[in-house]
Amino acid sequence: MEQKKTRTALCLQKKKTSNKWRQLFKPLAYLGIMLVGFSFTACEKNPVDSKSVNVFPAISNKVILDWNATALNAMDAPNYQHVLLASRLYAMVHIAQYDALNSIKQVYKKYCNTTGDASAHPVAAAAVAAYTVLLHHLPEKKAMLDSQLAKAIDTIVDLNAKQKGIALGTQCGNAIIDLRKDDGAFQNPVGAIAPSTVPGVYQAVPPFNFVFAPFWKTMKPFGLLQPQQFRSETYPALHSTAYKKDFEEVKTLGEKNSLQRTAEQTSYAKFWYEYAEIGWNRIASVAAGKEKTDLLTTARLFAMLNITLADAYTAGWDSKFYYNFWRPYTAVVNTPMTEGGNPNWEPLMPTPPVQDYPSTHSVLGNSAATILTSFYGNNYSFATTSTSSATPGATRSFKSFFSAADENADSRVMAGIHFRFSCKAGQAMGNKIGKWMIENTLMKAK
Repeated sequence: MEQKKTRTALCLQKKKTSNKWRQLFKPLAYLGIMLVGFSFTACEKNPVDSKSVNVFPAISNKVILDWNATALNAMDAPNYQHVLLASRLYAMVHIAQYDALNSIKQVYKKYCNTTGDASAHPVAAAAVAAYTVLLHHLPEKKAMLDSQLAKAIDTIVDLNAKQKGIALGTQCGNAIIDLRKDDGAFQNPVGAIAPSTVPGVYQAVPPFNFVFAPFWKTMKPFGLLQPQQFRSETYPALHSTAYKKDFEEVKTLGEKNSLQRTAEQTSYAKFWYEYAEIGWNRIASVAAGKEKTDLLTTARLFAMLNITLADAYTAGWDSKFYYNFWRPYTAVVNTPMTEGGNPNWEPLMPTPPVQDYPSTHSVLGNSAATILTSFYGNNYSFATTSTSSATPGATRSFKSFFSAADENADSRVMAGIHFRFSCKAGQAMGNKIGKWMIENTLMKAK
């Protein structure tokens, strides 16, 4: 009966959603605790941010962590291939949850919701906010999403607060949907590549014969002012010592059957060979769960993290298409043997179908590390177990988020898919993006 009441009370009108998401999000041809109480009027000091307070002390961060995992599962991770759409959806889900909670007890500036309800139940509001965004984009996952929503809110005792939470969550979910409805994200991601024999110009790398999502270079950012805000400085000239040094490094260490790459280097090359938005959300979940970070702070953490990751992709795409620089495979195979080339060279791991410079994996890694460090400190030790990399089930431990980001960047050289200077440029961009987000997004309300 209670479940029927929940579904009736939701009144979540199913919008007519095209099948574009399903078509674009499916794999491309080659790319392979329950909460029953309701009391949150008291405040406690926030252990993560000493200047803030825990405005929902009786409620854990479970609803945020659960729906982060639900979003991952709803997108069929790790089998999806459109990382840009995935990152966009992660950001929208967590913005909706952040706005819902911050609209009950406002501590920070709202992202896009304009109203509030102090008597709304936080868990209902946060769960329904995420549900609304996910159902809009993935209507074929309704049964799974309905089940997750029932687990989250059907045990809430205060039915009036519950109904208000449902209404507020629906409103916040629809607010971010409306804000992003015309951003052009659902265009065909398969782009043509103009043939060229000019050294340094990007060309397709087998097995791909296309470039991925060229339109994303102008995608509307979530937090940045514009995609080119932190565009990388130019790459080293092909005749320079810096280029030749990095050419030799990736040719030697990144080769498929390299005798110079150590077993450890091979291990972390494969460990980090997963979608960055999956890996860094997992790391954030580890930290937030371990520290029992309070509800609103967790919502803000995941919103800021995923805004940052989404914009890191966009900023990286801007620089990639601006410079249109070739990948190590093209460079090594097309460089004359007298100049160090090898026509039979292959990288350890498949090369993604987009330009080399800068490494967006490195952009996302350092931008995420910057955000996480701002919440948990510079010497935060943690371990993370991969669920979707080339070595699923493997665990690696780190003494800080930045040490993880450094290994993340280095892994791209070991995998044979990026030049070292591309990784350094990506890390530099990521640091700038993360710092800017901390100083300019989801700030304290005045």
